[in-house]
Amino acid sequence: MEYITRKSMLYKTGVEYGDYTMNHALGCSHGCKYPCYAFLMKKRFGQVKTYDEWIEPKIVSNTLELLDREIPRLKDKIKSVHLCFSTDPFMYGVDEICDLSLKAIRKFNDAGIKCTVLTKGVLPIELADLSKANEYGITLVSLSEDFRARYEPHAAPYADRIQALKRLHERGCKTWVSMEPYPTPNLIEQKLSDVLDAVSFVDKIIFGRFNYSKEVSAFTAHKAFYNACAAEVVNFCKARNINCHIKAGTQT
Repeated sequence: MEYITRKSMLYKTGVEYGDYTMNHALGCSHGCKYPCYAFLMKKRFGQVKTYDEWIEPKIVSNTLELLDREIPRLKDKIKSVHLCFSTDPFMYGVDEICDLSLKAIRKFNDAGIKCTVLTKGVLPIELADLSKANEYGITLVSLSEDFRARYEPHAAPYADRIQALKRLHERGCKTWVSMEPYPTPNLIEQKLSDVLDAVSFVDKIIFGRFNYSKEVSAFTAHKAFYNACAAEVVNFCKARNINCHIKAGTQT
């Protein structure tokens, strides 16, 4: 594992459902091939050069020291902190990053700050002992392991993600799912209802389209497809009293 240092850690995010965020690693071993927006941006700005470099993450070694300095200064401004938008806080099989994420979340909670978490890894059960204001989420766009092997080659199996999320739900934690980027039928034939049913226990579902892909653009019915999917998600959530958010640009 390689290490880097940074001059700051917390920053205000422009993402539509975010407040503050942190990214305590550069790169992500999951190697998603959607393509990955985080990888595209880091490559564009010269922080990584190649895909092979991206999937060998570097840990920010002074993460906790930066948080000790920044949390007291910013805590009155922060509504929540999201882990993470350009890396994964519970990277599958990378224990050092997972341990660092737990330590960071404890620091925020000790300061009265709630955290939201999103991962393609396995959420640790230790999260159940932290603040019940926290919200824990997984990315889930299919139930097919063949699809995961093609598009999320080194991420956790879908069943493992769901099982870990359900364990936290059963311990009284707030749970959510990001169904983004949801694939079009030319990428995989599947029923959206099956994916929704697998996570019908959660408190919130966020749904979004597949972006930056020539494959999706080649599917000429993609606008009608995403309009129908968004309506199905909204109706599913209304029927079960689940909070719902359709990402901007998904519907036309």
